[in-house]
Amino acid sequence: MPRLLSGFLRHRTGAAGLFITLFVLAAVFIGPSLLPFGPEDMDFMATLAPPSLSHWFGTDSFGRDVLARVLAGGQVSIFISAASVILATSVGCTMGIVAGYHGGWADASLMRIVDLLFAFPAFILAMLLMVLFGFSTLNIVLALALVYLPIFARISRNTTMLIREEPFVQASRLMGRRPLAIMFTQILPNITAPIMVQASVALAFAIILEAGLSFIGLGVQPPTPSLGGIMADGREYFGRAPWVLTLSGSAIAFALLGINLLGDGIRDMTDPRLKERI
Repeated sequence: MPRLLSGFLRHRTGAAGLFITLFVLAAVFIGPSLLPFGPEDMDFMATLAPPSLSHWFGTDSFGRDVLARVLAGGQVSIFISAASVILATSVGCTMGIVAGYHGGWADASLMRIVDLLFAFPAFILAMLLMVLFGFSTLNIVLALALVYLPIFARISRNTTMLIREEPFVQASRLMGRRPLAIMFTQILPNITAPIMVQASVALAFAIILEAGLSFIGLGVQPPTPSLGGIMADGREYFGRAPWVLTLSGSAIAFALLGINLLGDGIRDMTDPRLKERI
């Protein structure tokens, strides 16, 4: 592990992504306790105040500190996005490994479910699920997980089909090991690299998708702050207070930059062909 970490830190893109991601996580989860304002504290004497030493991101139409709301909304967004990606990875990889290892009717039936989910554009599918099931946090997690589940199922299925004929898998079969043990002790550890890379990409897009749902009113509902909700509010008075929309959007872009750079580093460190060039 120390050797892997030192090699990762020597990778400029990965190291930059790691530091940005850690900075964002520290700001989101530690920052609110250091601010003198809460996300719901109102000051009607300082409505739409521009950025200053007192309010680094300015205030909104209710006099609420925009930075405090962005950090609080970031906590909600990271929780929802991470939970949805973890759920999609767990279920999707299980489906993909079972389909790729057994083939036949298992592969055909499971992949038809995946094809059905792939038939809908991601944002449209998420909107449909939110309208059908409601706007609770749990439903948002389930909706985003269903959006990304087919991607992980396809990746794990295709890589499993490549590995299942390898000598070490054949040896496990000849030794009489059960298929379930082979799938999760022999195959799964050997397909984690592409899954980790895809998980970092899915996490970034899940943050965008969650913010988009909240922006149009189908995500996290008030009074809980959300990144998309903050940007939607800022759109209403963009001409008078552009900092609400621009700074909250910039915060999202900065977080996504870190996650994407981190994903690039993970890809380069786990791909032997690219690792040799580092």
